[in-house]
Amino acid sequence: MAKAITSANLDQYAQDFAATPAAPALQKAVMNNGILKVAENTDSKVAMTPTFSVELDTGAVANQKQSGRCWMFAALNTMRHSIQAQFKIKDFELSQNFTFFWDKFEKSNYFYENIIATADQPTDSRKVAFLLTTPQQDGGQWDMLTAIIDKYGIVPKSVMPETYSSSKSAELNATLNLKLRKDAVALRKLVNDGASEDDIAATKSKFLSEDYRILAYTLGNPPTKFDFEYRDDDKEYHRDADLTPKSFYDKYIGWDLDQYQSVIQAPTDDKPYNHLYTVEMLGNVLGGREVRHLNLSIEDFKAAAIKQLEAGESVWFGSDVGKESDRQLGILDTNIYDQDGLFNTSFQMTKAERLDYAQSLMTHAMVLTGVDLVNGKPTKWKVENSWGDKVGEKGYFVASDDWFDNYVYQVVINKQFLSDDINAVIKKEYDQPTLLAPWDPMGALA
Repeated sequence: MAKAITSANLDQYAQDFAATPAAPALQKAVMNNGILKVAENTDSKVAMTPTFSVELDTGAVANQKQSGRCWMFAALNTMRHSIQAQFKIKDFELSQNFTFFWDKFEKSNYFYENIIATADQPTDSRKVAFLLTTPQQDGGQWDMLTAIIDKYGIVPKSVMPETYSSSKSAELNATLNLKLRKDAVALRKLVNDGASEDDIAATKSKFLSEDYRILAYTLGNPPTKFDFEYRDDDKEYHRDADLTPKSFYDKYIGWDLDQYQSVIQAPTDDKPYNHLYTVEMLGNVLGGREVRHLNLSIEDFKAAAIKQLEAGESVWFGSDVGKESDRQLGILDTNIYDQDGLFNTSFQMTKAERLDYAQSLMTHAMVLTGVDLVNGKPTKWKVENSWGDKVGEKGYFVASDDWFDNYVYQVVINKQFLSDDINAVIKKEYDQPTLLAPWDPMGALA
């Protein structure tokens, strides 16, 4: 039976507060400065000195500005690192706006198809409500970007630069989501009224043409052919004419994207290690690459990331960047704030508990570009962010190894750095991964 708070309870709680050591002084400090400033542990700043035994030279950071494209920036950053080194083009960037355009266009079609498939369910069913809550958004997954590149290729930033709406996407998202929800009304009605598949397809095509126009007005027309001109670090001029986005990718990047595997670290009971998982209704390109997550123990997870860094290749990763972090200092450390000591209570949860009880999930993607190994064990990690150079150390952050253990949920690993046994699992389960619910935390978009 539920019980209300009584006056006797309140008296006891007030007495408990008064008996707390240094309560009046701490109360004044928190009231005037806020929780995090008072709980800040200055020892963390010393421990997170940005010095690493393994460190890649990756140049200046990019800036996603007021958009949620971190996953896209992080992935394109890993690819531009190899271009910078191979072709000697310092601080070169790939066009995040080009992939942004095609991602939003493909997400619109993905949404329509899911709406058609669930048209027989009421709007308050969990799946339909999930779809309508956010028809599309800026966030995404590594596999979703590779699906875009497989289909459309990629271009230099100079060929399709940023626009107002790519750098500040709130207006575009509000407009496009309004349009998609309105279209959902019409598509559901057509299905439930018994319209033919041809009529439904024609209506969807009309809607997509309108969506394309919205994206073209706000983001510009994605190029189909272009010339690539640049001066390298030796001041030599180069011009490569009549490229397509796919031929540019083949020539200047040339990665076999099938060789890269999304690896997650989800220590929850429903996801045994060394198995593949996918997430229902998570994706963008219909018929393209689908999300496939390999779940590994934290030991195997970190070992793979270290091998890749030691081989000179940066690592895309997804984490809960807002937890135990100082954005301005660029420190990600579980010891940066002592809230337990400040409030004389425990806020501790395991990683599995935080996932199961909605306390944490992946919110942001960045790039690992270094690690500090002491006696073969990692102590801290170098992180390339995409928030510009006014935060951290010219845009680079430092993450403690304990923070990595607790708040990093995903890395993308070249399969050559995974064991033969693990690669055998990937091959065996790729076409039949375990299906997770649309709202599973491993379906979170960075």
